[in-house]
Amino acid sequence: MTVVRSPTRVPGRRRGEILAAAATLFAARGFHGVSTEEIGAAVGISGPALYRHFDGKESLLAEMLLDISERLRGAAVERVTRAADGAEALDALICGQIDFALDHPALITVHDRELGNVPEAERRRVRRLQRLYVEEWVTVLSELYPSARPARLRAATHAVFGLLNSTPHSAGELPRAEMAELLHRMARVALHTFVNEG
Repeated sequence: MTVVRSPTRVPGRRRGEILAAAATLFAARGFHGVSTEEIGAAVGISGPALYRHFDGKESLLAEMLLDISERLRGAAVERVTRAADGAEALDALICGQIDFALDHPALITVHDRELGNVPEAERRRVRRLQRLYVEEWVTVLSELYPSARPARLRAATHAVFGLLNSTPHSAGELPRAEMAELLHRMARVALHTFVNEG
């Protein structure tokens, strides 16, 4: 007789489900307003079972923010490397940030509000990855606007992040394609106008 076994859930997939559920809950109610039991219930496991995947809420939050920081930086390097020139590289960077902003508004909220709850060592790693990500933009902008000071390019990059990362406040206002086009045009105009003035 053949025994049919239920398919086992891939551990990495379960971790991803937990991270996504926790991001949604943290964004809605704050890190301290969510229990491990609630995170577990959101993915169909008990609170104690969560500890098979993470040491606790702090480690879960740290992995959440490290993961997205690593992915953003890695994707930026890949996009810039593939680009034929600076203009194409900048376009690719803007598109990548827009995709992130539209797909993960909860992560934007969590990062803005909860980075201080990440243990210090991991918080330093997140900050370092973010600085490297910003420098990918600054390097591309330096090629396009060679007379602009690096400090101005850096400030402009952060300002454009603020514009693109406004999606937690505007999610659902427009169809995705229209919102993406709007954000893209605004980012290009903002960078060209204010960087060029420097």
